[in-house]
Amino acid sequence: MTTSNTTDRETKQLIEDHLPLVRHVVFQVAVNFPRHVDREELATAGALGLVEAARRYDESRGVPFDRFAAQRIRGAILDAVRAADWAPRSVRNLARRLEAIEQRLASNLGRMPSAEETAEALGVSQDELRRLQDKMFRSVVLALEYDVNDGDEDLTLVEVLTDDSTLEPCEELENRELHSYLRDAVHLLPERHRIVVVGYFLEGRKSQELATFLGVTESRISQLRSEALEMLREGITAQYESDHGIDLDAPQGRVARRKATYAAAIGDASHWHDRIGEDRYATA
Repeated sequence: MTTSNTTDRETKQLIEDHLPLVRHVVFQVAVNFPRHVDREELATAGALGLVEAARRYDESRGVPFDRFAAQRIRGAILDAVRAADWAPRSVRNLARRLEAIEQRLASNLGRMPSAEETAEALGVSQDELRRLQDKMFRSVVLALEYDVNDGDEDLTLVEVLTDDSTLEPCEELENRELHSYLRDAVHLLPERHRIVVVGYFLEGRKSQELATFLGVTESRISQLRSEALEMLREGITAQYESDHGIDLDAPQGRVARRKATYAAAIGDASHWHDRIGEDRYATA
């Protein structure tokens, strides 16, 4: 280079050639941050640091660009994290100390320590411990776009923060339909199976009482209950399958045909309009 500062073309080339360096620095520094810190946001901050490094780089100083850029990238990442962190350093230090004490107590006691035990080990009163925990909880700031790994699903925080006091309209209708199917399915069970299900789950009667009433053993009551639950599960599940999964004309075994007949009866027991109606749901 013939000048002390890079040209626009050289700047662009430096940025493109060293983009992998951003990921490398993010990987190095991310181990020091809690899991809720978004790695993609760190990478974005690091990329801005790389751009700034490319603009300010002066080859005549004899410092390799990758070393110069790495420092700038790291600094940009740390600045971004500090800007997003509302908790003072004192709270962070106490939080780490509290976590270490709780882990030590849990190892020694074989269980999670009580608030009294934790406060004593920390050398504070229980009121002071509660105030500390309150500061810690209020200092946790999460972006609603933060990725939450839920098994095989990629979800964001806003998608898993639900208001249990209210239901979406589609959820309300689905619940009404399911309650209606369940009501019809119980009503259509064979008599003994229905008596066991209603007595055991709705009336709170014991197996021994039901056995005496039906003149059978308690083990038979257990068998009837298991059979009834399986019938309910299969019968209701069939309502959500294509065409209810029912083809009575197909060659099937006796048990399979009985299950298909039961599932078909559930589907025919009420009209879809009645299943999702407010009045019918309210009387569930």
